Amino acid sequence: MIKNIFTLVIFSFLVLSCKCTKTDSVSKLDGNWELNYITGPRITFDGLYPNKKPTINFDTKENRVSGNSSCNSYNGKLSVTGNKIDFTQPMMMTKMMCGDGQGEQVYMSTLQKVTSYDITDDGKTLNFMSGDIAMMRFTKK
Repeated sequence: MIKNIFTLVIFSFLVLSCKCTKTDSVSKLDGNWELNYITGPRITFDGLYPNKKPTINFDTKENRVSGNSSCNSYNGKLSVTGNKIDFTQPMMMTKMMCGDGQGEQVYMSTLQKVTSYDITDDGKTLNFMSGDIAMMRFTKK
């Protein structure tokens, strides 16, 4: 009987420990981030975003993601499991006329290719990856 109670206490402790660790890593996403690197286009970063850099904001308590694509605002449901992240869910987006070229389209299409994230530099840098390829990099605002 005592052995069973001891086993149950240890198991409960392990379950709670794992849950706290997962929550802490996801909560590091919270806040505003500004894009400073994007893969793919042959246009320079400053050429893609001459007036305003894209931003992304996470609210892990409400499971929401929002931001600005350099012209239009967007928001949607946040889908995160561990370090896996999914931006393929439909997002609501404003429809302002933008004269910044293809930057917005590059940002939104690259965001949908992202499959995981990593936070480095003591929480100051957010990296979005697709497999092993770095797709986007943000800095904490």
